[in-house]
Amino acid sequence: MQSSRRGAHRWIGQADRYLLRHVSRFPGGGHDNFFRRLSAAANHGKLWMAVAAVMALFPGKTRRAALHGLIAQAVASAVTNGIFKTLLPRARPLPEHLPVFRFVHPQPKSSSMPSGHSASAVAFAVGAGLVRPSLGAALAPAAAGVAYSRVHTGAHWPSDVVFGSAIGAGAALITRHWWPVRPPFPQTARTWTEAPGLPEGEGLSIVVNTLGGSFTQETADALREVFPKAHINTVRPDEDLLAEIAATADAPGTRALGVWGGDGTVGAAAAAAVERSIPLLVLPGGTLNHFARDAGTGSLKEAVEAANKGEAALADVGVVTAERGLAGNPEISELIMLNTSSIGLYPNFVRRREHLQPALGKPLAGMVAMFRTFAAGTPTNLTVDGKRHKVWIAYVGRGRYYPRDHAPLLRPVMDDGLLDVRLITADESFARIRLLWAVLTGTVAGSRITHIREAKEVRMDAGGAPMALAVDGEALAGVRSVAYSVRPKALAYYSPHP
Repeated sequence: MQSSRRGAHRWIGQADRYLLRHVSRFPGGGHDNFFRRLSAAANHGKLWMAVAAVMALFPGKTRRAALHGLIAQAVASAVTNGIFKTLLPRARPLPEHLPVFRFVHPQPKSSSMPSGHSASAVAFAVGAGLVRPSLGAALAPAAAGVAYSRVHTGAHWPSDVVFGSAIGAGAALITRHWWPVRPPFPQTARTWTEAPGLPEGEGLSIVVNTLGGSFTQETADALREVFPKAHINTVRPDEDLLAEIAATADAPGTRALGVWGGDGTVGAAAAAAVERSIPLLVLPGGTLNHFARDAGTGSLKEAVEAANKGEAALADVGVVTAERGLAGNPEISELIMLNTSSIGLYPNFVRRREHLQPALGKPLAGMVAMFRTFAAGTPTNLTVDGKRHKVWIAYVGRGRYYPRDHAPLLRPVMDDGLLDVRLITADESFARIRLLWAVLTGTVAGSRITHIREAKEVRMDAGGAPMALAVDGEALAGVRSVAYSVRPKALAYYSPHP
C-alpha cells in the first residue's frame, strides 16, 4: 500500500517537473509582470472582495452572486489553509525549476500543497456563477489567470493548483447545497370574470384614506382627473374609517367600490365589497399596498385601464376568526384577510427590512433586519393545529407566496384555495444561535428552524396567554386563539388583461 502511494507521489512529481520545464521555456516579457501583479492582487482574497464590492452595487441576482461567491471563498480558504496545508506538507518550487526573475518575492513559507489562491479564485467564480451563470463565465478567465499565475511565478507546482481549484469548486457546490437556488416564480394566472365597465369612473365610488403614508392633495386631484364621474369620499383622520367605507359602498348608483390606502384599508374595503357582491378596484397608494401589486394595478394607469374596460378576475379571501377576552366570556372577531397575517416578531422584522431596503437592497436589508429583530426578541408559545411550538414567527399568507423561504414577496395566483403557513421556531437547542447563524449564512429557508406548508384551515392557540395578531398590517391585541380558513373566489377585483 505504501509503495503504491510512493508511486503516485512520484508520478505527480514527475508531471509537475515536466510541466514546469515547459513554463520555464516561455520567453520573458511584459506578461511576467502581469502575472506577478495578478498573483499579488489575489493575496488574502483582496481581488475577489473588491469584485464582490462592485457586484454588490447592483441589487438582485448580482448582489446575491457576490454574497455566495464570498461565502464559498471563505469556506475554501478555511479548508485549504486550516486543514490540507497541515496534512499535506510540501516544499515550494526552487529557482532551478524556473527563471529567477519570475519568482514571486517573498516566497511563501507555508506548504505548497494545495494552492490557496487557486481555491479562493475558483470558489468565488463558481459560487457567483451558480447564482448568475453569465457572471461566472465573465469571472472564469480571471480565476484561471490567478491559478496559472501561481505556477508562472514559482509559488506552486501545477498539481497544487489543480488540487486547490478542486477544493474551490467543491466549496462552492457544498455551500450551494445548504443555500439552494431559488426556484423560478410561476407564471401569473387569473380566473377572469365579468365586471361593469366604469368609463371616467361612472358607477365607481372611491374611499380615500388620508392617513395613507403617501397621501397628498395632489393624490385627490389626480383621482378626480382620471375618474371625473366617480363618487370620491376622502376620509379625514378624525372620521371612522370603517363607517365611511360602508357609506361609500352604499352610495346611490355604486356598481364598484374603489379604495386608496394601505393594506389595512384595502382589507376593510374588500370585506365591504364581498358583503355587497360588488367588484373592488384597488388603487396604488398608502404606505404598503401588496394587493394592488399582485392584482396588476400597481400604477394608476393600469387601474384606470382595467376599470374603463371592465377587466376583472376572482380572488380567494381569508377568514380570520380571533378569540379575545376571558375564557368564560370570549369575544369573537371575524376579519377578512386579503394578504397576510402574523404572530410574533414578523411585523417588527418587516418594518425594519422595509426601512433599510432602499439603502441596502432587499437581501442585505433582510439579513440586517433579522439580526436586529431576533437578537433581543423572545419566542411565543403557540399550539399550531394541535402541535406545541416555541415560535419566533408564525406567518399565514392568503395564497401561495414566492419565494418559498422566510421572506415571501409575490403571489402569482390569487385563487389557489390555499393558506401559506410558515413558522420559524425556537424548539431546538441553542435556538437563538441557530437562528442568527442561519440568517448570517442565508440558510433560513433550508434550516430545521423553518417549517413551510400549505393548508386550507389553520388554528393557533396561545394557551390562555394574550398575543399580538396582525392582519394585513393592522394589529389586534389580546388575542387568545385564532383560526384561519379560505372563502374561495369570493372577491371580484379589477385587473388588466395581459
